[in-house]
Amino acid sequence: MRSLWRWAIRLVALMLLVAAGLLSPVAYSEIMCRAEGEPTPYTSLTDPTEHRLETRTLMTYPEWHIVHAYEDYAHVISSGDPHQFDYLAAIRGFWRANCALSKASGQLGSVDGDTKQLVYVIGVSFTAELLAKAMYEETLGRLSAAICGPERAALDDLSAEQATDYAIFLRQVPWYKWDFAADAQALSDTATSGFRDRERRMALGLEYRAKAAYADVIAAAVAEVGADELTLRMIVTGATDDMLAGFEGVRVIGPTERGTQIETIRYRALTHLMRDMAQAGVDFVEIAGNDDIMFTIISHEPSHPKAIFSSARQGFEDHRHVVLTKVRELANDLRGIKSTSSRLEHIHDY
Repeated sequence: MRSLWRWAIRLVALMLLVAAGLLSPVAYSEIMCRAEGEPTPYTSLTDPTEHRLETRTLMTYPEWHIVHAYEDYAHVISSGDPHQFDYLAAIRGFWRANCALSKASGQLGSVDGDTKQLVYVIGVSFTAELLAKAMYEETLGRLSAAICGPERAALDDLSAEQATDYAIFLRQVPWYKWDFAADAQALSDTATSGFRDRERRMALGLEYRAKAAYADVIAAAVAEVGADELTLRMIVTGATDDMLAGFEGVRVIGPTERGTQIETIRYRALTHLMRDMAQAGVDFVEIAGNDDIMFTIISHEPSHPKAIFSSARQGFEDHRHVVLTKVRELANDLRGIKSTSSRLEHIHDY
């Protein structure tokens, strides 16, 4: 009995230690990453009910960092093994980005508690997931790859395809809507009797089924509180109503004293839409009641003069630059991105 009691105490102590470790980045963020600067007053031109908190343009990035991490992972394992992905770098990248953006938020206003809580929850979940995956892939996964040798197994190729499809899916759709159960079934259907395939089927199958169960929980929670809006409104100039209506995903609301109000799609589709609009000569005056917005650029240069921060992308040999700009300057910024040296990655709405 005493032996069981001692092991129970050790287990509790270990759980507390793990919890403290996972929460330590949150504590660091709260203490060391406080907002800097003061917001510049701005009066929205649109209906207050259409206004979104301006700091959300910054705080959407941490969730997109996870999308980018999955893209990097998919790229690495398309020709290599999972243990070649730097899981710790991806984790550090999340918290470093959150810190930089938290500091920059001072010039846009305070970050609301719900948004901050969401960022911390997804950050801790992301950290726990990648640490668990790293522990496996750096040990048993690495051993399995070594036994298999240089020749890729069928499930190495299949899991790389699944990772690529998942990363693309995340650009426009929440992660919990992905069919993880179908991925697990595909592993079973494709696996051969080889050692590597059997190991991949077991390890990735467990991972996918765990994510499927967690996704059901998250989907139910989202259904309770309601999903985020799929459209937003903005004011633009430089185009007729007919021209604006010709863009897919745009609905013309009507004229205002400062331009034409339109309603548009959101997420990754918005990035492509606004890029096309800017190239067609459209200028942006206000987006979701705000005069500041953030976007990311991919280039081979390690720094960018307007970037809040920059980071290297794993496996791609290039860099991501996170840029905050005025809405009125956004169209010119987009037109100035040269495809030969850099490209627009994502415009972060609110």
